[in-house]
Amino acid sequence: MPDTRLAEINQFAATTGDDPALDCLLLRLHTETACRRGGALALRPADLDPDQCLIMLHEKGGTVRWQPVSPTLMRHLRQHVEERPAAPTTPLLRYRDGKPITYRRYDYLWERIGRHLPWVATQQISTHWLRHTTLTWVERNFSYAVARAVAGHNDSGGDAGTTTTYVRASLHEIAAAVAALTGEPHPLA
Repeated sequence: MPDTRLAEINQFAATTGDDPALDCLLLRLHTETACRRGGALALRPADLDPDQCLIMLHEKGGTVRWQPVSPTLMRHLRQHVEERPAAPTTPLLRYRDGKPITYRRYDYLWERIGRHLPWVATQQISTHWLRHTTLTWVERNFSYAVARAVAGHNDSGGDAGTTTTYVRASLHEIAAAVAALTGEPHPLA
């Protein structure tokens, strides 16, 4: 998805709806980390490492991984926890009333944006598009290995070829990609 289209999506998320702060946080989280919806929904306050700007993602297939994030995203995640308190091992992303969000929040978000931006509805833009957009950008600007690591793809798949057995991205390389993507320095880069 072109940067201009992503900017339009973010603009309408920030200026419409019943909880623009939550929606902007969701879009930033997915754009920056390329995490799946399930990974965002499973994120807990205990999964934040603010000193190293890392979040622990728990995603499909039992995949657990540390993902570098920008200082800005970490600050917003921590602010979200302060404003909408959650116990350390409970879901971090919450509505104003304190209840954890569900997949339905995503449905509402994309339906609403699609009403304002008809191309979003026509092309069936979703959170998964953000994942693909970020992963494509990382692959084009860094490497296949870094994109694979950002995606959280494990090393056991048979379709990627033998080369991936030897070519792996480090956490520091992923942090460098996050720094380039967000334009912010990262403590691990």
